[in-house]
Amino acid sequence: MAAQNILIVEDEPLIAMMLEDFLEVLERGIAGVADTCEAALSAIAGGGVDAAILDVNLRGGENSTAVAEALAARGVPFVFATGGGDEGVDARFRDRPRLSKPFTMDGVAKALDDL
Repeated sequence: MAAQNILIVEDEPLIAMMLEDFLEVLERGIAGVADTCEAALSAIAGGGVDAAILDVNLRGGENSTAVAEALAARGVPFVFATGGGDEGVDARFRDRPRLSKPFTMDGVAKALDDL
């Protein structure tokens, strides 16, 4: 069964809105949009997250590793969104799927289907 409620962790508002639009067209629900680790962790704690798209590097030098840890502990699949390679991705999570920037709807659909 495909993940239906997706948490978007992205600090760039225009990219987050684009992902929301893609998810709507792909008939996926949005579990929330977070631009900080604190907001993402709160959304995860609230439940209803089937999968997540995590920007690796967030504003202010914040890294999304803590969010990846929380998702992994709950068995929630996630994909890293990045414009680079493994830079910034914790070694424990380098086997996780990547969604390369710039995003396309087909790329988002494939990444979510592969989860």
